[in-house]
Amino acid sequence: MTPPTKPINLFEYQTLASQQLSPMARDYYASGSWDEITLRDNRAAFERYKLRPRMLVDVSQRDLSTTILGQSLSLPILIAPMAFQCLAHPEGEIATAKAARQLGSVMVLSTLATTSMEDVASVSSQTPQWFQLYVHRDRSLTRALVERAHAAGFQALCLTVDAPVLGKREKDIHNQFVLPSDMELANFSRLAHLEIPYQPGESGLFAYFLEQLNPALTWSDLEWLQSLSPLPLVVKGILRGDDALRAVEHGAKAVIVSNHGGRQLDGAIASIDALSEVVAAVGDQVDVLVDGGIRRGTDVLKALALGAKAVLLGRPILWGLTLAGEAGVKHVLELLRDELDLAMALSGCAKLQDIDSSLVVRL
Repeated sequence: MTPPTKPINLFEYQTLASQQLSPMARDYYASGSWDEITLRDNRAAFERYKLRPRMLVDVSQRDLSTTILGQSLSLPILIAPMAFQCLAHPEGEIATAKAARQLGSVMVLSTLATTSMEDVASVSSQTPQWFQLYVHRDRSLTRALVERAHAAGFQALCLTVDAPVLGKREKDIHNQFVLPSDMELANFSRLAHLEIPYQPGESGLFAYFLEQLNPALTWSDLEWLQSLSPLPLVVKGILRGDDALRAVEHGAKAVIVSNHGGRQLDGAIASIDALSEVVAAVGDQVDVLVDGGIRRGTDVLKALALGAKAVLLGRPILWGLTLAGEAGVKHVLELLRDELDLAMALSGCAKLQDIDSSLVVRL
């Protein structure tokens, strides 16, 4: 019997991609902070939620489409912001953006991309895109990033709030992480000479955050950010109901429940475990999304049942990008979409609106 010619699930993508990446790139993408407790728990937490399927429901036709921030999507799966995608493939963020366009998804482009926002926008102008923002100490630099994102056609600003400083990722320290000489922080090439420095005995990215990012950011700064453009503000990195409410009170139009993929505060609660509290706190005032540990369609189903409007997929996108560029990212999204479609059918859900909290129980 001839085996499948390409991976059949996201775990296989990770295994194969890990064999192709350089040790520095592999460890940068895959690792978490300190003892990686939260990194592991993001995945393990999904297994604590069990499904309670409904029977004898007509699921002959299924509909996975949804709307986030008024933007129509073909599936409730977005691509999370991830830096330095050219470490995985020469086409980097361009390939990811093209795949998102084909699947009718949203790509959230990282501030620390290795392809400029203008170049990424040019290949997917017909598809909603969001720009993820790190607020730098130099406010004029932050202002310029926001204004450029708006001018390039991005449709939301996604502010990461869980990284006032960078978590200690010990594998990056061992590797003395730095970008290869042929890559750059593309969004800064026309603004300032910023780069990931070589730091003997340390991660260059940790040094960059320490030097460049603003650790004094507070809730009041959200109003300043919103004054820079008409883009709706999405706040990413929320793990508490009271913080979610503060985000709404300060103008956020959506919140993302996230612990930064286990890369910031080790020992923080798993994203899926924080989701219900956030949903209960904000009600239907804003869209709530979640990321962290999602590897199966049943994970997406559980997140939606717990109140998320959609999920964001992170590392598996990089594994697909590593193995096959645009085609690999597209296939990763297709696998997760098809698994969600099957899980919905087996749970008695013909459309996303049929998914509710009665489908899950936490053991």
